[in-house]
Amino acid sequence: MIEQEKTTEITPITDVAALPKAYEPQAVEARWYRFWEEGGYFKPRPNPSRKPFVISMPPPNVTGALHLGHAITATLEDIMVRYHRMQGDETLWVPGEDHAGIATQTVVERLLAKEGTDRHKVGREAFLERVWQWVQQYKSRIQDQHRRLGASCDWSRERFTLDEGLSKAVREVFVRLYEEGLIYRGERIINWCPFCMSALSDLEVNHVNTPGKLTYVRYPLKPLDGQTGGATEYISVATTRPETILGDTGIAVNPKDPRYKDLIGRIAIVPVVEREIPIVADEAVELGFGTGAVKVTPAHDPVDFEIGARHNLPRVQVIGFDARMTSEAGPYMGQDRYEARKNLVADLEKMGLIIKVEDYVVPLGRCQRSDTVVEPLISKQWFIKMMPLATPALNAVKYGQIKIIPERFNKTYFDWLENIHDWCISRQLWWGHRIPVWYCDTCGEMTVSREDVTACPHCGNTQIRQDEDVLDTWFSSWLWPFSTLGWPDNTADLQRYYPNAVMETGYDIIFFWVARMVMAGIHFMGNAPFSTIYLHGLVRDAKGEKMSKSKSNVVDPLEVMDKFGTDALRFTLATSSTPGNDMKLIDERIVGNRNFANKIWNASRFVLMTTAGISGGIPTIDALQPQTLADRWILNRFARLTKSVTRLIDEFQFGEAGRQINDFFWSDYCDWYVEIAKVQMQGMSRPGRTLL
Repeated sequence: MIEQEKTTEITPITDVAALPKAYEPQAVEARWYRFWEEGGYFKPRPNPSRKPFVISMPPPNVTGALHLGHAITATLEDIMVRYHRMQGDETLWVPGEDHAGIATQTVVERLLAKEGTDRHKVGREAFLERVWQWVQQYKSRIQDQHRRLGASCDWSRERFTLDEGLSKAVREVFVRLYEEGLIYRGERIINWCPFCMSALSDLEVNHVNTPGKLTYVRYPLKPLDGQTGGATEYISVATTRPETILGDTGIAVNPKDPRYKDLIGRIAIVPVVEREIPIVADEAVELGFGTGAVKVTPAHDPVDFEIGARHNLPRVQVIGFDARMTSEAGPYMGQDRYEARKNLVADLEKMGLIIKVEDYVVPLGRCQRSDTVVEPLISKQWFIKMMPLATPALNAVKYGQIKIIPERFNKTYFDWLENIHDWCISRQLWWGHRIPVWYCDTCGEMTVSREDVTACPHCGNTQIRQDEDVLDTWFSSWLWPFSTLGWPDNTADLQRYYPNAVMETGYDIIFFWVARMVMAGIHFMGNAPFSTIYLHGLVRDAKGEKMSKSKSNVVDPLEVMDKFGTDALRFTLATSSTPGNDMKLIDERIVGNRNFANKIWNASRFVLMTTAGISGGIPTIDALQPQTLADRWILNRFARLTKSVTRLIDEFQFGEAGRQINDFFWSDYCDWYVEIAKVQMQGMSRPGRTLL
C-alpha cells in the first residue's frame, strides 16, 4: 500500500435508490480526482521486479489555456499510464510547463503596449517581474486544466523549464558543448523576425506559397579595356526581391552554361547605386531558372552568402533589422522594404532596365509566432554543430533502439537528420535562459562558465558584461526526459526512471522537439531517452479544417467538458484517433459518447439496485461461478474482449480498443445480457442473483 498523506473522504453508497437516474459528471469528476491525488495514487509504487513505465508530459507553453491538442495528449498518455499502473508496473508520469520564450514575451509585450509603454521603457528587471507574474498565473491554470482532463500525473514532481534545477542543466549542456567544440559564435545568414526582433531557427519559419512577381532586370556591362563607343552590353537576371538588387556584389552563372562562357570575369554595374560587381562562375546556379544568371546578395540570402564566401565577394546590407532600408540603399534609405521594392521597380522601368514581370509563386518564410515575413540577414549568433549529434540519433531509429509509431514517419525523421543544418540557439529576447557567456572590454577575452562570473579570469577586471541574449526555448526542452529527473546531479529518480518508456506527442513537432531530445539523450546520458515515439495527429473541426482563431472554429476543451463531461470528450478523442492521422471533432460523436457514459451509469445503478440484498457483496470477476448459458456466454465474450483490448493497447491502437469496449458494453452486455438477466431474475430467489 502507498502512504496516504491526506485523503478526501468518499461517502459509501448506502441508498442506491437515491442515485440520480442520469449521470452528472460535474458531481463526480472533481471529487474523485481529489480522492486519487490526495491519496497519493498517482505516485509510482516501487516494484523492483518490473521495469518502470515512465512518460514525460510534453510541457505546454505558459501563454494561455490548454487547447484540444493538449487534451488529446493528456488523454492518450493517461490511457497508457493508467493501463500500466493497473498492470502492476511502477508508473511515473512527469508533468510540467515550458517558459516559451518568444511566445510568452510577445504576450506580455502586447499587455505593456496597451498600457502605453514597452519593455525598453520599463527595463529588463521590471519586465521580467511582469513576465513572472503572468507565468505564475497561467502555470497554475494549466495544472488545474490538466486535473479537469483527469491527467493522473505525479504533481509532486511537476517541473518548469526555468526551474533552478532545469536551469542548472541548461548551463551544464551549453558549457559542455562549448568545451567539446560543438557550440560556436559566428556571423552567418539567419532568419530574422522584424516584429519579434530576434533570430529564429529554420524550424521556427513557416514557408507559405504566396503569389508574387518574378522581375527580369538588365544590368549594364562595363566596357572592356580599350573598348569605346558602340551599344551598351547587358546581362539579365530574374529576381523575386528587387529591393535586394541594391545589395548585389556579384552575378553568378553556371560554368557549364555556354551562353555566358565569354562573360565570366567581366564587370557588371548595379543599377541606381552604380556599384561595379564581377560575373563569377559557380555550380550552385541552376541552369533552368530565370535567365541562367543570378544576382548575388551575400548579406540577404543563405545561398548567396555561400557563393559570396567562395568568391570573396563583399557583404552589403541594405535591409536593416527593422525591415527598413539602410544607408547602403542610397536614395531609398529609411523606406520600408516593400515600399522600396515598389519605388525601385518604378525607377528601373523609367531607366529601361525592366525586361518583363511575371506572376510567380514565392515560398515566403513567415515567423511561426507573429506571421511576419522573415528577413534573411547576417548576424553574429550562437550555433550548435548538429551533424555530430544527428548521426547517433538517426542510427537509434535505423537500428531499432527507438521505434516510431506510425512507421511512415521514419522517412520524415531520417530526411531531416540527414540534411540537418547547424542550429541557431541565440535569441534577442529578455525572457528565457540567459546565455552563460561574459565579455571583458578591457582585455577583449570571453568567458563561458557554469557559474556567474564577477571578475574576468584573464585580467581580473570586474567591469565585465554578460551576453544580452537568451537561448532558444527548445534548448531547455530538448533536455526534458532527463533534466526533469534531476540531471546533471545523479539523483535516485534519474537512476530509476531514465530512460523513459514512451514519448507521446503530435507529429508536427517531430523536428522541433522529438529528434532533438533523442540527440541530447544519447549525447549526455549515453542512451536514447525513450524506446517508443508515438505520434498523434492534429484535431480538426467537423469539416476537417485546421482550427484557428481567424476562422472562428476553435473548440475550447473546457467548454466541452462543462457541457458533456470529461469522459465524453476523452472517449471521443481516443476513439476518433489513429496513430499519426488527423481527426475530426464532430459534435454528434461527443453527444454519443456522453450517452455512452450515461449508459454505464444506468447499467451500474441497475446492478447495484438488483444486487443490494446479496450477502457478502458482489464477488470479483475471477470468483464468479456462471450458472446459466447466458452467464457463460457473457464471460466468454468478456475474456475475448480483455485479450483483444490488451493487445490493442500494447500496440498503441487506442481508438480500436475504445470502439471494442463500447460495442461490448452497449451491445453484448446491456442490450443482450442485462435484458436476459432481467427475465431470469423474475422467478429467482435472491441467493441466485450472483452475476451482473
